[in-house]
Formats: sequence, C-alpha cells, structure tokens
Amino acid sequence: MNFSSYHELYKTALLGDVIPFWEKHSLDEEFGGYFSCLNRNGSVFDTDKFLWLQARQVWFFSMLYNRLEKRDDWLSIARHGASFLAKHGRDEDGNWYFSLNQQGQPLVQPYNIFSDCFAAMAFSQFALAAENEQAKAIADGTFRNILRRKNNPKGQYNKIVPETRPMKSLAFPMIMANLTLELDWLLDKEMVEETVDFCLAELFDAFLEPETGVLLENVAPDGSRLDCFEGRIINPGHVIEACWFVMDIAERRGDKALIDRSIEVMLSTLEFGWDNEYDGILYFKDIAGKPPQQLEWDQKLWWVHLETMVALLMAYRLTGNESCADWYKKVHAYAWNHFPDAEFGEWYGYLNRRGEVLLPLKGGKWKGCFHVPRALYMCMRQLEH
Repeated sequence: MNFSSYHELYKTALLGDVIPFWEKHSLDEEFGGYFSCLNRNGSVFDTDKFLWLQARQVWFFSMLYNRLEKRDDWLSIARHGASFLAKHGRDEDGNWYFSLNQQGQPLVQPYNIFSDCFAAMAFSQFALAAENEQAKAIADGTFRNILRRKNNPKGQYNKIVPETRPMKSLAFPMIMANLTLELDWLLDKEMVEETVDFCLAELFDAFLEPETGVLLENVAPDGSRLDCFEGRIINPGHVIEACWFVMDIAERRGDKALIDRSIEVMLSTLEFGWDNEYDGILYFKDIAGKPPQQLEWDQKLWWVHLETMVALLMAYRLTGNESCADWYKKVHAYAWNHFPDAEFGEWYGYLNRRGEVLLPLKGGKWKGCFHVPRALYMCMRQLEH
C-alpha cells in the first residue's frame, strides 16, 4: 500500500475540516458544555445535552492536547465540557445521568452505564491534560462504580424481568476493554490486568459464535446461545470495533496469537456483514438469516465504517496481512465516497441501503464529536508506522 496519500487525506480532513466544524458550532458559551444536535450546516436544532456525547468531546479534545499538540485552545474546549459535567452530570450516588437540558438540569435518569464509561474516559484524559486532581478523582471513582455495577448495569432502571430470560451484552466487556487501557495510568496494575483478562475471556469465549466466527450481541449468562431476536442479532460494527480494542491490548502485551485471533474474527465479520448488492456494511444481521427486529438493520452508518477502517489499518500495520489491506481499500473507498460532506464539512451519519443520505444532520442524540475525529486521528497515526 502507498501510505503517503492516505495519510495526508486523513490529516487534512481531521485538522482542516472536522475539528474546525466542532470548534465553530458546538460550544454552548452561555451555559457550558456542548451542543451535539447540529444541522448539516452546523446550526443547532436541539439544545438537550447527552452525557455520552458531552464526555466523548471532553475526551477527544483532551486526547488531542495530550497526544498530538499541546494547543491551549484544545485544552480550553476540553475544560469547557469537563466543568459542565463535573457540576451537573451526576446524581447524589455518583451515577451519571443519560441526558440534561441546556442549563444542566437532569432529563433522563442514569439508567445507562455507558454514560459512566465515557465520563471515566473523559475525566481520565482531561486529568492528564490539565494536571487536575479533581478530574483524576472523578475518573477513578467512576471506574470503581462501574465495576460495582457490572453484574446489573441498569440497576433499578432495568425494564427486563431478569428471571425469565437472563442475558448479557457484548457492549459491556467491549467498552471496558478500551476504558481500562484509557485509565491504566491511574489504576493499580493488578486491577488493570484482572479487568482486561475478564474482558478478553468474555469477548472471545462467551460471545464467539463458532460456526461463523463472529461475535453475538447477546448471550445467556453462562455463554450459551439464545434462540430469540436478541440472541441471534449481530452488530458487525460493534464486533469490528471490539477487534481493534483487543488488538490494542494484544500489542501492548506482545501477544501475537491474540492479534491473529482478532483479525480472524474481524475478517469473518466483514464477510458476514458486507452488503454484496449495494456495498457497505449492514447495521444488523440475524445469525440465522431470520428477519431482524431493528427497522434500521439495512442502514449504512458512519461509525461502523470508520471503526472498520481503524481496525483494518491496525491489523495491517501489525501483521502485513494482505487481506486486511484489500478490505481496507474497499471500505475506505465506500466511506469516502458516501459520508463526507464537501459543501458544509464533517460527515453524514445515516445512509440508506443504497448509500443515499437519510438524515443530513451532523450531530444528534447518538452522533457527536467522537467517531469521525477519533477514527481520522487513529488512521492517520496507523499510517505513520
């Protein structure tokens, strides 16, 4: 592969397009925090603030400051969000709300543990950037709270009757694998290793579907299969993102066998999830070929393709596997031909199966300043090796 042209493309898109878009449009100068609900041109169409996206933006600008360039404006943007979150983001027990109104008053209870996960990531990275002890304490306390809640993440807000069909989700060990590495600088080594070992055992043992080589989204607590909608569903983007999280762990541990296993799962998932009729990666598929219950199953989403490019470039850098290079070129071509908005900047998030824009928004309840800039940054870095 000729890396030079790809590297320049990612660097220019990141520094000349995507970061300036969020710098210009997302800061709430009146009440603090960020606007994430942005129209195609960056104008704000809703002022509610979702904790996932608030925290992710704090993390991203802190990470840029720590790993790319110590620019005061990036640190200032991170502090802008961190201050808002520290003041408004938690209930009296230290759990992070799902959403707030513009002023910071809670709208949705802390039912979703991923609010806590992204808050821990955010304050860990911000603590490093700002050398802030309060942020470090928030990150550490939030992580320990996550561990306490791991067997019942939703707690009192769980609407499922647990005794009838208990199940566990791929999403938790997946995000914990990444989160633990993000916090390894402030956690004791034993806690880091124990948590990572737990995540690896879950991901590639409990959730692995041996016939297809992909990871199921939900399984029974003992890892057995569930023949129901939730038990048959595959989210290719989740699986592939989890694979690069595991490759990151494996590289740090010098575990070549784990890298190779991750690549096998990733390539199997791409074969399974690729749309051979219209190209691109499908959002959901049923492992048994039955109708998925998610009405958006055939959409093509921004984050799925971005995380896949990260995973494929990481795999190619680590192993030189030509199948990864071939798939990368294929996914890269689809993503760059469909998602970037040449007129107003940033990337579209939601395409229909044919690759046409479904929603012209640049941010909303789920899309914010995270997957696009993180993936551009990570691809740029992978291409520097």
